[in-house]
This record gives sequence, C-alpha cells and structure tokens, in this order.
Amino acid sequence: MSALFISDLHLSEDTPENTQAFLAFLDGPARAAEMLYILGDLFEYWAGDDDAETPLNAMVCESLAALSASGVTIAFLPGNRDFLLGEAFAAAAGMRILADPTLIDLDGRPVLLSHGDILCTDDQAYQTYRRQVRDPAWQTAFLNRPLGERKHLIESLRRRSESAKLEKSMEIMDVNDSAVEALLRGNAYPTLIHGHTHRPARHAHRVDEHTCARWVLSDWHGEATYLQWNGREFSARIGHKPVAKRT
Repeated sequence: MSALFISDLHLSEDTPENTQAFLAFLDGPARAAEMLYILGDLFEYWAGDDDAETPLNAMVCESLAALSASGVTIAFLPGNRDFLLGEAFAAAAGMRILADPTLIDLDGRPVLLSHGDILCTDDQAYQTYRRQVRDPAWQTAFLNRPLGERKHLIESLRRRSESAKLEKSMEIMDVNDSAVEALLRGNAYPTLIHGHTHRPARHAHRVDEHTCARWVLSDWHGEATYLQWNGREFSARIGHKPVAKRT
C-alpha cells in the first residue's frame, strides 16, 4: 500500500502559494498513491459546511473530489482550525472523516494518526478551549448562528490566539512526552504520525521496552511537504525530493 500524509496547509485566500502547491500536489504525487491522509488544518479556518461555495473552498472541494474519483482513498482528521468541517463537505469532496486519534494498518504495521493538539497538555488554557469547542452542544449552537457572525467570531478568536501565543514558551506549545508515551502505550506501541506543532522531525520514544517512531508533519510554505509510505518504509519529502528516510 502506498500512502501520503499531510497537515497544516492552512489554506486561505491570503496564502495563494499554498493553494497552488496543494492543487499541484493533488495532480502530482497524490495521484500515484493509494491513500491520502489529511491530518488537520487543511484550512486556516472553517466556519461551517454552508461556507463551501466560496471560490477557494469550492475549488479545493472539486480538486479533492477529482482525486477521489481517480481511485485514491482520502481520509480527513480534523485539526484545531477546521474541526467544524462536516459530513456534507466531506461527502462532496469524496473523503471520510476520522476520529482523533485513529489507528490504521499499513502493510501489517500499526500506525496511529492524530492532529497532535491533544498531546500539548502543558498548554492548559488551550486544552480547556479545545474541550469547549469540541463539545457537540457548543458546535450545534455555534453553527446555528448566521455565517457572517460565525466568521466574525472566528476572526476574533484567531487574533486572540495569536496574541496568546506571544506569551507562551515554545515548550508549552509543543507535545508533552508523558502524553505521547501514554498514547503509545494505550495503542499497543504503534508508529505515531501527527502535525500541529509545525516542528517536522522524526522522534524515537522508548516506552515499556518498545521503541516507537513519532513522525511530526510539516506545515506548508508554498511547497508541498508530506510523509510517504511506499509499502516498506516512511520518507519525508518536500516537493518531489526525499529529505529523510526511516522506518
């Protein structure tokens, strides 16, 4: 099985270079894969599926649907920016929505997928916010507001979030090792793949006499960056160039 993993594209009208890189990626490397996993923050924000007709959102939907129609299976795991993306958009785009975390099998290898924000447990203020906005009752009430009002509120939250980040250390916003080890232990010591932190790397965690790999996906800056599984090993890639290869 060949599979690609991406996250943190943060597509928006303000970053056309990322949109162009994504469309080229869908027409290029993604067409040669059997599976594409999008591990959150595909969009800079998502106000609701009733916003799917804006030019950017419609173009992304159409391009994903074309990839799906070509025979590539697409799975989407929501991030902290697009957790409101729902079944209506997913169906139109030809992709299925995954829970966070989700355990998959790659040619007999257990692999655990996550956006990654659930592992940033040192940031207690963020975890409190996350619990609130992931509550189904909160989401229903929010989505019942007019679209324009939702967008205004999201923009306000984004400004507050960026301001709050300036007062937090990088360590607080990174994953907590104990949280990572607990997740690995609770899922029988798989390989872990996540994004969110914008710190691409491969880590090795020693947990109960097991060595587990943790791949952190990169955010995008005008060029496709992704993790590739070719049926035997993982390799981190930028564009069409491998930058690291490890199992």
